[in-house]
Amino acid sequence: MNSSTSPHLAGHLLVRCLIEQGVTHAFGVPGESFLAVLDGFYQYREQIQFVINRQEGGAAFMAEAHGKLTRRPGVCFVTRGPGATNASIGVHTAYQDGTPMVLFVGDVASDTRDREAFQEVNYLSFLGPSTRGLAKLVERIDDARRIPEYVARAFATAMNGRPGPVVLVLPEDMLAQVMAPEAGLPQVMPRVAAVEAEMGAKPLSILGEMLSKAKRPLVIAGGSGWSPQAAQDLQQFAEHWQLPVGNAFRFQDTFDNHHPLYAGDVGLGINPRLAQRIQDSDLILAIGARLGEITSGGYTLIQSPRPKQTLVHIHASAEELNRVFQADLAIQASVTSAAAALKDLPAPTELPWASWAIDSHADYLANLQPSHIADLPQDSAQGLVNMPRIIAVLQQHLPQDAVLTNGAGNFASWLHRYFRFHGLAKGHKTQLAPTNGAMGYGVPAGIAAAITTGRTAFTIAGDGDFLMNGQELATAVQHGAKSIILLLNNGMFGTIRMHQEREYPQRVAGTPLANPDFCALAQAYGYASVCIDRTEDFEEELLAALARPQGTLIELRLDPQAISTRGSLNSITQSALARQLG
Repeated sequence: MNSSTSPHLAGHLLVRCLIEQGVTHAFGVPGESFLAVLDGFYQYREQIQFVINRQEGGAAFMAEAHGKLTRRPGVCFVTRGPGATNASIGVHTAYQDGTPMVLFVGDVASDTRDREAFQEVNYLSFLGPSTRGLAKLVERIDDARRIPEYVARAFATAMNGRPGPVVLVLPEDMLAQVMAPEAGLPQVMPRVAAVEAEMGAKPLSILGEMLSKAKRPLVIAGGSGWSPQAAQDLQQFAEHWQLPVGNAFRFQDTFDNHHPLYAGDVGLGINPRLAQRIQDSDLILAIGARLGEITSGGYTLIQSPRPKQTLVHIHASAEELNRVFQADLAIQASVTSAAAALKDLPAPTELPWASWAIDSHADYLANLQPSHIADLPQDSAQGLVNMPRIIAVLQQHLPQDAVLTNGAGNFASWLHRYFRFHGLAKGHKTQLAPTNGAMGYGVPAGIAAAITTGRTAFTIAGDGDFLMNGQELATAVQHGAKSIILLLNNGMFGTIRMHQEREYPQRVAGTPLANPDFCALAQAYGYASVCIDRTEDFEEELLAALARPQGTLIELRLDPQAISTRGSLNSITQSALARQLG
């Protein structure tokens, strides 16, 4: 059929709108409620790929990861009711992480609405912004002729201000309408770009004066929207002013971890010395980060509502500024415009905090040394694993542009503490991790990165975390994608067990796991797999996985005592018991 002259379905018009927006991949699970869109994907299969997932949660995670990688909205299609509820975890991740995303939900037919029809859900109540919950905007397209308008608005809303998810609800009868070629106006839809919140000369001048009066300044950079150029501009600004830079929780690739001004990761398991420096600083310049609960140390490192440090907060969203923290200077600006302006901000000839910056980086380097605790399991004849050495092998052999992904769990702390991200200043986003602490994110995020970038995709997962979305290995194999998964198997929900021992020592409930044969499971999907329990075996298996054309799962049997980077399970238990007795 000649799509430019023949009548076509509204579902086809929707796919054309996505193509005009520059969308190359859409992720989802098929449903009868959007069959006309699926037919559109067939019609335009040379221009856009529909990635078939096995569960809507995995599909939404893949779309969110794609949004992080491209800084354009990741696109996900799910069916009504259970499809949308499954996908809601990815919508929540996109909201809290500030990731542009558009979720399309096939819905019940218009003539059955509001009768609790089969799988019917009120999406405005469930996903809408009024509850400060999951999406920036939820809209329904009832008139097929307005599809271009709604799609353009969805993309603009997803990218403007604080990026985030938008939901468009699609009645199945609307999608099946036959339309004349000229019915969907505008016929050629311009790609919608994010509207930049510019950083003006006056706040820039005020910031320069405030910095010049500081003695212990510190930058916290993070959030979404960072381009390689913006990261390079930030680096240039830091160099001119000799400012130590910490990266906000799970945005560790914002500033090059190898740079002599890098101060460390402001997240879970923070370096105690960095935490103290944040508290001791007299000026915090937060760029792009919303300073959430984790980055602010539970609102203690940076106190709410009024921090004891002078706070300069730069954020793209006016609604975010002064919402939690009363800043001394609040600037609405995108990270790209802010970094571009800051790099040209003239610095004074004398900087009283030079030694402060040097010592901040020295603290970071010291934190890379695993000599902090004596009772963590080390290599022995019983095969206990040394996780810092495992991460060192990754550092040595993964390509500089590799995408590293993880979900939620204590297993991720090994990567967060010991791996040094080159990051965006080198040209690529290299970390995909959920700031909302969603389990099951790492596996689909790694597969999405492999499908859409072709770069090496490496995932670290726990045994509980892996089984949340391990079925997406089938997606990887079906689409010819290769990811490498390091699965740390300690037979429990480790994070909760750690908290359990801290609060209710030796009263174990709800955290032990009886696991499947992970290697056999991976092989059933078409992945290569191997199980090891010694540090010395890992390097060979990693090199084999990197050379292998197919994906690989490396199961690493980890002693339950190696519960965190700062203490063993026994040490946590003993401390809790001593506290109860004392």
